[in-house]
Amino acid sequence: MSGFLAIFKRELRSFWVTPLAWVLLVVFLLLQGISFHLTVEHFAKFTTLSVDLGPIQGYFSSPFIPLSLLLVCPALPMRLFAEERRSGTMDSLLSAPVSATSLVFGKYLATFLTYGLMWLPTLLYVVILRNVSAVDWATVGSSYLAVLAIGGSYLAVGTVASAMSKNQMTALLLTLLVVFGLFLLGIGERVFEAGATQDLAAHVSMLAQMEELSKGIIDSRRLVFDFSITGLALFFTVRIVDAWRWE
Repeated sequence: MSGFLAIFKRELRSFWVTPLAWVLLVVFLLLQGISFHLTVEHFAKFTTLSVDLGPIQGYFSSPFIPLSLLLVCPALPMRLFAEERRSGTMDSLLSAPVSATSLVFGKYLATFLTYGLMWLPTLLYVVILRNVSAVDWATVGSSYLAVLAIGGSYLAVGTVASAMSKNQMTALLLTLLVVFGLFLLGIGERVFEAGATQDLAAHVSMLAQMEELSKGIIDSRRLVFDFSITGLALFFTVRIVDAWRWE
């Protein structure tokens, strides 16, 4: 456990002493600010069209949310292992009394916490809306569950991609390839004809999941899918790190 905490603290500190997290945070909050502004402006102009959809639901189902996930999730974990291998510090980590599982989970959870902290300022939007209209906190909770579950799975994909790469750019491109492929497959829900292919696309659709959870509809199958991707990606990452010890 001490090894895990040491890796976790080391990784969390390294995020915030480098420009990467701060640049991503600025770009991320800029996108969220634009999304929130456009959502509020829309509902202010077209109140008669907002019977079944409130500003919170409109914000979390906006196209800026998938754009934010596709931007932030591949970039945050790209340096986790790739940079360690490039700089030569991976050897010292492998020789330390820390298991591969502690090493992987320490790095991943530090990345996930950083990702969660980036979403924290968006709670101000909910506070602002609470002053002018009623807020369904259950819907708010399910909406944040969506961005955390989907984002967590994408971060895990980025973690295994970083372990498979020797430089950050390769890790970034690999992660983008996978998560953008999943995103495109999800869009197939609206393109494919009814059948097994459309059912598969609907199951992995990020847009559909965000839309459902932003309305408070929790489909456990979608969460199981997110958690399965996370678990499998981290499992393979542990196996890769274990293999390095035997080389």
